[in-house]
Amino acid sequence: MFEIVVLAVISFCIVSILWFTLKTGISPMPSSVQVRLVILKASEQADDGAVVDLGSGWGTLLFAMAKKYPDRQLIGYELSWLPWAYSRIVVAMCGMQHVRIYRSSFLDADFSNSSLLLCYLHPEGMQVLQQKLLDDQPVRALLVSSTFAFSDVAPVHTIRVDDLYQTPVYVYRFKKKRAVGVQHKE
Repeated sequence: MFEIVVLAVISFCIVSILWFTLKTGISPMPSSVQVRLVILKASEQADDGAVVDLGSGWGTLLFAMAKKYPDRQLIGYELSWLPWAYSRIVVAMCGMQHVRIYRSSFLDADFSNSSLLLCYLHPEGMQVLQQKLLDDQPVRALLVSSTFAFSDVAPVHTIRVDDLYQTPVYVYRFKKKRAVGVQHKE
């Protein structure tokens, strides 16, 4: 009987992750150690203020940021319930009072008080985020994106991680309703 319960729980978790992967377009994939280190270094360019992880997954990047910035508010958004629950448990167990993780879409969030936005999305997710940042909100923040870039906004700079894939990390700076390096399509 115990084996059946364990198998059912494992199956439920796998199906849940697959469901949310199909729903969101990307699986809750943790950033590699090398990518995390590059993003942590790039984060030093941001002003003081809240740090927001737009799809915090299992929390690996958010927890690294929490350690680096113990005096800042850190916010994570994650739709997939299993990584969200795991992250909430880690936050509670480690006493990270300055970290909040919401099981909701970052599309409903207000970034106006944020100084640093982090993401590892997918091309369609980047399009939606770009639209939100350029049209919807008065954002003044540094955005650091792993792997995927905006289609209509040029990064301030791109860092190639010294890993197997030469993973690109894109750094953008938004100043109120405009991003530095905005390209205009004709």
